[in-house]
Amino acid sequence: MASGRLAIAATATFLGILGTVACSASSGESALAGDAPPTAAAGSAPAHAPGRIGAPGIGDPDFPTDGNGGYDVDRYRLKVDYDPATKHLSGVTGIEARATQDLAKFNLDLRGFEVSRITVDGSPAGFERFKDELVVAPAKTISDKARFTVEVTYAGEPDPVRGSSNLGTYGFIPTEDGAFVACEPNGAKTWFPSNDHPADKARYDFEITVPEGLTALANGELVGRPRSARGKTTFVWRESHPMVSYLATATLGKFELRQGRTATGIPNLAAVDPRYRAALDDLYTQSAKATDYWTTVFGPYPFSSTGGVIDDFSAGYALENQTKPMYGGFTPDGSIIAHELAHQWFGNSLSIKRWRDLWLNEGFATYAEWLWSEHNGESTVEKTFRSHYAAGPDAAIWKYAPGRAKPEDLFNSSVYNRGGMTLHALRQRIGDPVFFKLLKTWNAEHKYGYVTTEEFVALAEKLSGKQLDKLFEAWLFTDRKPTEW
Repeated sequence: MASGRLAIAATATFLGILGTVACSASSGESALAGDAPPTAAAGSAPAHAPGRIGAPGIGDPDFPTDGNGGYDVDRYRLKVDYDPATKHLSGVTGIEARATQDLAKFNLDLRGFEVSRITVDGSPAGFERFKDELVVAPAKTISDKARFTVEVTYAGEPDPVRGSSNLGTYGFIPTEDGAFVACEPNGAKTWFPSNDHPADKARYDFEITVPEGLTALANGELVGRPRSARGKTTFVWRESHPMVSYLATATLGKFELRQGRTATGIPNLAAVDPRYRAALDDLYTQSAKATDYWTTVFGPYPFSSTGGVIDDFSAGYALENQTKPMYGGFTPDGSIIAHELAHQWFGNSLSIKRWRDLWLNEGFATYAEWLWSEHNGESTVEKTFRSHYAAGPDAAIWKYAPGRAKPEDLFNSSVYNRGGMTLHALRQRIGDPVFFKLLKTWNAEHKYGYVTTEEFVALAEKLSGKQLDKLFEAWLFTDRKPTEW
């Protein structure tokens, strides 16, 4: 997904594999805004500590308790020790952040676990728990614009989000030999304390310890060789480019790996559970080809490595974890690989500030899938567009306007397919030279940043010299079949 969340069905085409995918908002709620007080931990700060209190949500009106206000995270330093036999996780998360207001208290998102200690700039801090919110009270107020470091020590059995309306299970998911970790939309909190919303990107360092014989995979690149001692092995990974929290992974278990470089020289790592060893070479090859091709269409690859992971957990979806797309319990075909790798540009490098703009991730990755099909001599983009447009006026796709993704049905297929159709309608209107210039300019101007629908419309109008209000209104914001645009 975009993340590209893909529901996997038995058919071979994307039309058959893409199902409705919806995410549920965090049920967390700060005591500072909730109906019931949290339970105070030993060492809590006085109730009337001077200063201001960071908001329990980052400001997304559709997901009001996701993320947190009052600070921006620059880097996470995650130390995780996980034992699949007992499903026990011990963690120490370091968070380097900058205050955006005076902070007497601030929130982190964390689901479950026992928190034993929190420090802020090395001094013990008080803390409270309420649902999925961890409320931190520093020993002294943090000044606006000050940089500060938080360290949280915690342990317990990870509790992934289960029973989501059509995502099923996501987050840190224990498996027989390890864990499958795919966190969109708000599952980072199931394994580390965080500002769990895409509007706060950060860099990540991972130090993951597992029983000897297992492999731990995370975003970015391996730093040095794995270290083994006393029956355990520690893997250190680093993602030096900004990343949203739902893309962070610490997938671990038994894996067979193939490493090398794409034809253009980008480091490439493919990993598969032994059950899928027959798919290893194809995953490696297709990932390399798709990554290199997208550089010619979208612009330079935004990260330092590419690849993919097939694990044995039957998730029923794929997720474009940064640098390492995750395929949950199935062998992906080339179109799915192309979709997830297109997300490295649309969703990963260019990220949304609010979930309502999800079509900027999924519509673009879906359109990329259609481009990939045409590139490989299969169905043309025009033919795919027409096959979707042939749906009658009462079809479900026309009842959901993808430009305003609905929080209760976030990953609806319209966000994917009608989002992709929007781009083709735009291409028809402004012509190929301007359209493909638009894709590269969009990526270049917002690399590693945030994007909104309004910004995309403005850039399309600027480059084309055309007024495009009617086109975008018809395709993105109207609950009926477009007849002219």
